[in-house]
Amino acid sequence: MTLANKRPIEVFFSYSHKDQRLRDQLETQLSLLKREGLITSWHDHNITAGNEWAGKIDEHLNSAQIILLLISADFIASDYCFGIEMRRALERQEAGKARVIPIILRPVDWKKAPFGKLKALPTDAKPVTKWVDRDSAFYDIAQGIRKVIEELTI
Repeated sequence: MTLANKRPIEVFFSYSHKDQRLRDQLETQLSLLKREGLITSWHDHNITAGNEWAGKIDEHLNSAQIILLLISADFIASDYCFGIEMRRALERQEAGKARVIPIILRPVDWKKAPFGKLKALPTDAKPVTKWVDRDSAFYDIAQGIRKVIEELTI
């Protein structure tokens, strides 16, 4: 069976709203994976009016096969991101139900965090904002995510 014949993998973005612009740039870089039918993506801005936001976040956090933790000082400072989303993501990874990928957006002390044991993107965990060319950083991340998708769909 080829990758094109399989159901798309749901990618969940866990991020601080202060990093929304960087999240948008990353999501744009993942467009080819979407067009190929390899992934769908979900984040809290997909919640429509009248829906209970925490329930929708939980629903997608519990169904996603890939969970991206978009790491910055604001992510670590957020009780919801760090205390709820990140902890649930790691529980799902430990249970073999999801792959959690830390994406280092901005410089922050993160290596002693519970997700610090995981290999982060981009390459060498160099924060996206420290790259001379951010497009290259997001391309590097997209290539890393593509490799994970290939592993998950073999």
